[in-house]
Amino acid sequence: MVVGAAAILIVAVFAVRGTGLAGHFTDALGVANALGAKSRVLGALFAIVLLDASIIGAAAVTLSTSYAFGDVFGIKHSLHRKFRDAKPFYASYATMIAVAACIVLIPGAPLGLLTTAVQALAGVLLPSASVFLLLLCNDPEVLGPWMNHRWLNVLAGVIIGVLLTLSGTLVVDTLFPSFNSAQVAIWLFVLLVAGATAAGGWLRLTQSRRSPGLPHPRREMSPAERQSWRMPPIALLKPVAWSPGTKLGMMMLRGYLVISVALLVVKAVQLGGG
Repeated sequence: MVVGAAAILIVAVFAVRGTGLAGHFTDALGVANALGAKSRVLGALFAIVLLDASIIGAAAVTLSTSYAFGDVFGIKHSLHRKFRDAKPFYASYATMIAVAACIVLIPGAPLGLLTTAVQALAGVLLPSASVFLLLLCNDPEVLGPWMNHRWLNVLAGVIIGVLLTLSGTLVVDTLFPSFNSAQVAIWLFVLLVAGATAAGGWLRLTQSRRSPGLPHPRREMSPAERQSWRMPPIALLKPVAWSPGTKLGMMMLRGYLVISVALLVVKAVQLGGG
């Protein structure tokens, strides 16, 4: 995906270089038309590639969402099941594809703005998804002997910190294009480090208040036991008991998401109205 994105950027630069379109991105159709002005064959190929990417994207995103709905509401959800056996799953899958197609086909819809807003929203939500993934990787009920070691948690924490910095920079750059992105990233990184340091100090002061008697998250197993270990059924998993540090981090993450998403929606509405 990253290689494909880089290739599209290079092609887009080639298409608008030396024309009045440089620096004035509209949407993918604008890039295809600019490329078609240089060569109709190249423009047609670019349009076909975009169509293929759109089909894959629509199928992947809506399908993963349908699977998530199935997990949350406990309904049968799998492409291995027949339509009669999983009607809600296939109905939600088809409905989301139809809704997405209707939005795209609205006459005069600002597709460029929608694409940029969706990408900005994805950038905002990515750190939160990484945080939940890290929590799962440290859940002994879910991963048992395969849960993260300390060094993996440190590495994951650094990666999530970088993602939060980039995500915050993306939000600020989207809302205030005149700001210097490098300076914004530096200030956000400093604030993130300061916040993490303060939170760490607070946790050390309150460490004695943590609930005692919790089972050790990892016990020694033979290689054969590790290979044969399986997660218990979801219905048998115990409720997660969050530590004070996890609760504090989740509260801060929730506040960041609410504020960032609200600002992005407001900015998208303003740009759409303008």
